[in-house]
Amino acid sequence: MKRALPVLFLLLPACALFQRPPRPPHAPPEEAAAVELPLALPLEGRQIIAGTSLRAIQLAMEDYLPWDHKLPTGATPLQECLSRRESYDVATAPGPEGVMYVSIVPNPEACDIGGPPILDVGASYVIDVRGWRILKVQQ
Repeated sequence: MKRALPVLFLLLPACALFQRPPRPPHAPPEEAAAVELPLALPLEGRQIIAGTSLRAIQLAMEDYLPWDHKLPTGATPLQECLSRRESYDVATAPGPEGVMYVSIVPNPEACDIGGPPILDVGASYVIDVRGWRILKVQQ
């Protein structure tokens, strides 16, 4: 038991390195009460995303822009914009059996700060949808 105690004290600080992703924020109950959820989604503008595509997108986006990504001190407005996931558009396409292609590109209207077009940002992924691994990345 005396040996286990020092080892325990050495391992406990390491546990702080393994953080879980944050839970999404929820609106306060009074704000949520003012919003109605329709019985069926409107047909106009509705998009259906297959579960396999969704999971492949999540895997690629977590690699490209992790949830714990920190901006450098003194980040420019463009860097701030490109650090937000909603600044990107994503396309998926099935590949050979067991593979999904995912392309992440900046939405040209999201970061409209009056400069030249953004050409060197984004990435393309090859995702193994059986083992849920990234097979290849091209940036």
